[in-house]
Amino acid sequence: MSPRWNPNPDIRAGRHVVHNLHVHLVFVTKYRRDAMTDAMLTRCEEIMREVCTDFEAELKQFTGEDDHVHLLVHYPPKVQLSKLVNSLKGVSARLLRKEYDPHVRRFLWGGHFWSGSYFAGSSSGAPLTVAEQYIENQKRPA
Repeated sequence: MSPRWNPNPDIRAGRHVVHNLHVHLVFVTKYRRDAMTDAMLTRCEEIMREVCTDFEAELKQFTGEDDHVHLLVHYPPKVQLSKLVNSLKGVSARLLRKEYDPHVRRFLWGGHFWSGSYFAGSSSGAPLTVAEQYIENQKRPA
């Protein structure tokens, strides 16, 4: 790269690629049950940060309500988004069920935590600040 080039921290460079990939993800609890508490959301964020790190991705923003979570993830092009999502949902579901079992059992049964579907939206169409503000302004349960 040219020494005159002022790098943008969101633009990453690999050996053969320069990229700036962000995705807005929304995961909903099974049956849209109000199963999440503030403590669970905090733990869920920790878990999802660790999973993102394993994929060499970065969890830029996280918030949620009692029945869903929003994530803004900056990820490299070598990562298959579906595999990242499967790991995020699978690891978080397993650990949240294990750590908050008495609470979760009141709302969810059959070994499920997240709905099988999810929302994934490219953030390149809107300025990143718009996506960040949207995610930041979601209501968190008390």
